[in-house]
Amino acid sequence: MRASLLQIAVNEGESVESRRRRVSSLVREQAGADLVVLPELWTTGAFAYEDFGGEAEPLQGPTYEAMAKAASDAGVWLHAGSIPERDPDGTLYNTSLVFTPSGDLAAAYRKIHRFGFDKGEAVLMGAGREPVTVRLPQTTAGLATCYDLRFPELFRALVDAGAEMLVIPAGWPERRRAHWTLLARARAVENQAFVLACGTAGTHAGVPQAGHSIVVDPWGEVLAEAGAGEEVLTVDLDPAKVAATRQQFPALKDRVLGLAPPPAPRPS
Repeated sequence: MRASLLQIAVNEGESVESRRRRVSSLVREQAGADLVVLPELWTTGAFAYEDFGGEAEPLQGPTYEAMAKAASDAGVWLHAGSIPERDPDGTLYNTSLVFTPSGDLAAAYRKIHRFGFDKGEAVLMGAGREPVTVRLPQTTAGLATCYDLRFPELFRALVDAGAEMLVIPAGWPERRRAHWTLLARARAVENQAFVLACGTAGTHAGVPQAGHSIVVDPWGEVLAEAGAGEEVLTVDLDPAKVAATRQQFPALKDRVLGLAPPPAPRPS
């Protein structure tokens, strides 16, 4: 399985529409890949809080249309990163979109854990409620977004739902890049799953981005890592490695907390 992570540079001076066209072209260039992944909020920048409202789209808005067409033209599964979605009731969400090679919507995930504490995304956007997985031809992917990476219970829920690959678009800041790498490897090791974590380059509203998109295998080994600038990171994965790892070192079978207790023995 060939995956390409598109580490998009988001800088001031490029309009959303111009970036949308540019990213569509980059997706089309990935024909031959099985899965293409974009970063979080690449249309606006994850820290461009003042732009969220003005650039928010309905689910099937211009970014949806452009990415569906690009996925179909390239013949790839496309995790189109996330967009600022405006629900019909007016609520904003940080919503990820996954398209089939025919350009149909396979899944949408509203980010559950919103970053910012008492400002930014945390107060501007609503929270998603449900973990989401999507069945790809060779594996099942669990969806998460950026700040979600710090909450291991979400990833346990995704694994319980069948995930063997964890796909995480992000707009992660440079000042916490060490956490990005550490947490991506931790989520891979503890869940014995591939992690595909796609970040952004450039600067969002004055916040330098970490870049360094990373692909980690179920043993926690880094298979590929990008640099700081805009880059396409392509790696070949063997989906069978997940089952092999879980069989060779069956730690997930020893879970106790978070699981339903076993039934009490019946009296003889």
